[in-house]
Amino acid sequence: ASAGGRKRGSNEIVFGCRAIEGAEPIDRVLEVDQTPIGKTPRSCPATYVGFMDEIRKLFASTSEARLHGWTASRFSFNTAEGRCESCGGQGMRRIEMSFLPDVQVPCESCGGARFTDETLTARYRGASIGDVLRMSIEEARDFFAAHPRIHHPLSLLCEMGLGYLTVGQQSPTLSGGEAQRIKLVTELAKAKPGGSGPRHTLYVLDEPTIGLHTADVERLLRVLLKLVDAGNTVVIIEHNLEVAAEADYVIDLGPEGGNEGGELVAAGPPSAVTAVERSYTGHALAPVLAR
Repeated sequence: ASAGGRKRGSNEIVFGCRAIEGAEPIDRVLEVDQTPIGKTPRSCPATYVGFMDEIRKLFASTSEARLHGWTASRFSFNTAEGRCESCGGQGMRRIEMSFLPDVQVPCESCGGARFTDETLTARYRGASIGDVLRMSIEEARDFFAAHPRIHHPLSLLCEMGLGYLTVGQQSPTLSGGEAQRIKLVTELAKAKPGGSGPRHTLYVLDEPTIGLHTADVERLLRVLLKLVDAGNTVVIIEHNLEVAAEADYVIDLGPEGGNEGGELVAAGPPSAVTAVERSYTGHALAPVLAR
């Protein structure tokens, strides 16, 4: 049924229920799903998370860049000033195959470096901007240890188990799970413990542990708990019992699936759900909590 209630201070109509209560402290709602973080090859983890700007500023401060009067824009592969024009700063060229899928090969002009030879003469600690983009995130974390604004998001990416990706990894090559974790890192980079982040956010995640190794699930949980410690709220639709055991509050819907479900079977802390006889989730969760 359509709603009769409206959000306080807003003209937005609430559909599907009569009213929503207790939402006043929430400043925004963000669905962290597995949709791609970028559709063009020029998009990468460094540009999405935001620390690419700091890397460009760093290279603009090198002696070679100052000698030529180059600004940070020279080290962007989104502008024609310093990028390789043969590949448009993508580092790859697409070859159309008549009866097979198109293939991508490294650009013959720049060798995949994305920039002109002249731009690559600017070096920081012996590495060019092209070298940095080819570094793994784990290597880059150590390389930029002296620069907190770059080192911090790189460390968060490593905590999420993404240290094997390269700094300039093309966004279309990322899996849905990798994209979802990069989105979480972007949010975590903004959050500060004690609720001093920009706004109180309600994060909604749908099955974030799909395809993750057990070790990566633990890393994911640590990141989600950091978001909560920063004063935010995280709602997860999940079947992973390790995640349910870490929750502050569990809502168990059922008791069966499809037409046999849709009821609120149990709700409360995980230990309270285990005490509900009708809750299949509670029965499965009990030994996990015991461990």
